Amino acid sequence: MTERVTLITGASAGIGSELARVFASEGHRVALVARRGDRLTALAEEITAAGGMAPIVIPCDLMQPDSGDRIAEALAAAGVEIEYVVNNAGYGLFGRANQQDLGDQLDMIAVNIRALTELSLRFSDHLIRHRGGLLNIGSIAGFMPGPGMAVYYASKAYVLSFTEAMRAELAPHGVRVTVVCPGPVPSEFQARAGLKPGFDSVVLNVLPAAVARQAYRGLMSNKRAVLPGFGIKIVPILLRFFPRSFVLGAVGRFQLRKR
Repeated sequence: MTERVTLITGASAGIGSELARVFASEGHRVALVARRGDRLTALAEEITAAGGMAPIVIPCDLMQPDSGDRIAEALAAAGVEIEYVVNNAGYGLFGRANQQDLGDQLDMIAVNIRALTELSLRFSDHLIRHRGGLLNIGSIAGFMPGPGMAVYYASKAYVLSFTEAMRAELAPHGVRVTVVCPGPVPSEFQARAGLKPGFDSVVLNVLPAAVARQAYRGLMSNKRAVLPGFGIKIVPILLRFFPRSFVLGAVGRFQLRKR
């Protein structure tokens, strides 16, 4: 019988590394993907030392168009198939879209949208065969437009829509599909995006370990969406009471104060 593993992207830091710890502690063998191989190796050693099964380490840059092929080749060489796909990798860039470097923004789309889509679809036959699951990390940003981080917000709207549609398509095959939509999470994300923590980070943030635990429980119970923290749970509800134009203006003013 072919061994089954959980593929986790963006596993070198933040929510991704915490997801790896949670899945490993629950008895899953994990395959870790990120650019920084040294961090993946250190995490793999930590998991093994804690009694988990030895992870598969796959250093890979998801910006590259052949990243899906490289991941598939590494898994085939290890003789494993995917039971769960966890698309955690993603990042944002803060600032007006027309003033940002175009190449940087297209690279963000490659990671946040293209790679997530490719891995979800490439291994969907594995998920169906093993009645596994798909866990995509979105954001509360996916529920609204985001002047000041226009491409990032739009990419997370895609993640939300795509995941919900995949849930409908894969449900008849017994595959769990869940999207996680956290708010601000203290991690390397803010530094890479060029963001300074603001009032939202104080009120809405949830630690990466808590996000990972809630995400795992949500996937295993086949929840459609997981919104970690009480503050985040009420945001989609509040948005229903305001016109889109009001939300657009409010988000824009709030974001651009962070400059």
